Amino acid sequence: MALRVCCRLTRGLVRVLESRSGLFTGAGGVNSAGCLQNRRAIGYRANPWRSLSSTSQSSQVITYEELKKLLVAKSGVVIDVREPWELREYGNIPSAINVPLGQVTSALQLEPEEFKEKYGGDMPSTTENVVFTCLAGMRSIEALQAATSLGYSNAQHYPGGWQDWAKHEILQTKE
Repeated sequence: MALRVCCRLTRGLVRVLESRSGLFTGAGGVNSAGCLQNRRAIGYRANPWRSLSSTSQSSQVITYEELKKLLVAKSGVVIDVREPWELREYGNIPSAINVPLGQVTSALQLEPEEFKEKYGGDMPSTTENVVFTCLAGMRSIEALQAATSLGYSNAQHYPGGWQDWAKHEILQTKE
């Protein structure tokens, strides 16, 4: 079962990467099966941050301390883009709403009532502080780009993700 889940996640990730212009370049389409096998035949841009300018990059990144303040003040919405099984296995940031990466674009276009019913939290407005997080900061970049393209002007991502959050929280509880 774990192998099937891993394969599904890999295929989903490949589809997301293929759909993003600029992440894969090359003549003709690349199917998801051939993508991983023929990675030398296609150009892979390893740094997705290059699509963000340096000034917008710094304003779209949030630190652990800033995220902690945002949660205490309840001045924004945190969306965790990991799969539900990852939250069950590893844990989650308190009050974060789970919207898997593959659903982010459609979720942010739902009516607020539908969003709340499906994801169990209030849908952020396009002007509200929205912070995307994942396990280690890679999927949250994709979610950030999707939200920005939908007009979310105060969207940010937490590059440390759950791993950084857990590291800080464990250190605090030991002190």
